[in-house]
Amino acid sequence: MLQRHLQSLHYHTYNAISVKEAVAILRETDIDLLITDLKMPGIDGHELVKYVAENYPLIPILVVSGYPSVNDALNVIKSGAIDYLVKPFTHEELKQAVLKSFKGSKKIKTSSKPRDFSSSSNYGELIGESSEIKEVFEIIDRVKDNKATIFINGESGTGKELVARAIHYSGKFSRAPFIAVNCGAIPENLLESELFGYVKGAFTGADANRQGFFQAANHGTIFLDEIGNASLAVQSRLLRALQEKEITRIGSQKVEKVDLRIIAATNSDLKELIAKNEFREDLYYRLSVVQINVPPLRERKSDISLLVDRFIKKYGPEYKDRITPISKAALEVLERYDWPGNIRELENVVQRAIIMCDKTIEVMDLPDHLKYKINFSQEGWLPLREMEKEYILRVLAAVDNNKTKAAEILQIDRKTLRQKIQ
Repeated sequence: MLQRHLQSLHYHTYNAISVKEAVAILRETDIDLLITDLKMPGIDGHELVKYVAENYPLIPILVVSGYPSVNDALNVIKSGAIDYLVKPFTHEELKQAVLKSFKGSKKIKTSSKPRDFSSSSNYGELIGESSEIKEVFEIIDRVKDNKATIFINGESGTGKELVARAIHYSGKFSRAPFIAVNCGAIPENLLESELFGYVKGAFTGADANRQGFFQAANHGTIFLDEIGNASLAVQSRLLRALQEKEITRIGSQKVEKVDLRIIAATNSDLKELIAKNEFREDLYYRLSVVQINVPPLRERKSDISLLVDRFIKKYGPEYKDRITPISKAALEVLERYDWPGNIRELENVVQRAIIMCDKTIEVMDLPDHLKYKINFSQEGWLPLREMEKEYILRVLAAVDNNKTKAAEILQIDRKTLRQKIQ
């Protein structure tokens, strides 16, 4: 009945007998309007509305229902529907609802303005207002003016180096050197010489005396990232540097005093490495005089808007020569996602969105894996006969019931098609 009404208004229609089939049609076909019921077996219309609103935001949505409810109407409008039509309805009511849906199409609605978060708490690039990050700020404030050894633990991409830099540059030693060393990026056979230096002739290729990172960081801070990758030999020399505040260059017998703060960090479980005899337990306790646990982004989602604003201000002028605002809907998608790659992943997503957007970052400018997904149940597999029936009906709908065209697409003759329809 609905299809006949729409065809009389000169619209071409596609029928879907389930949400799963509707999603398949949306992927394959350029659709201008979605009309969906709410009460359906299996996955209901609410799920479809949320899915289309995020994955196909330019498609207007008209919801029809024989079970009118104020809550349902509010929920579907909030989720992205343009109008809500109660069954039974007249031909004219359908016509007006369709026209209203087209007029309300999101071509492009901008619902936000650049926000100013300049008053938020921050230590350099490290920003946030959540209780989790404020605990980190409190520890930074206590250790920034002394040279206690600090161990930073956290997942990859949480900003461990930013914490180390905040400790150094917010304290009274900020004018002294800050040397960051990624222990995982230096080959194991070179790490020892890079950290402690060497003298001429110590090994093949050592054609001059050279200082190491420890000497370069003297009176300042050395940050040893991915400390779990250091060999046991390097760990032994690190332990002596921590205990005695002195080092020896490779190939030399001369002991050199150093006065510096050591900050180490890892995303590995050092206690697990200790159990496997891959990390020295005594070094672990020497490093953990003060321990800072950097929370993953999924545990401080209230800070996402602050971080997004920071990245927009950083990359907007670089990519667009201006600050690019983000819509409320797009920000809600970012705040809902769990961010396994943490702040580094969020920064990459914002960069991409700035490049892909026109005037405002909208949901459509975000990667698909962030958007709402429908998890189809693997139960209730259809027999091959039913799958064939569904597919033939979709092809007939696509060619406006032209059996000759449908037979050509299906690569069967009209007689066979006629038999299958019967």
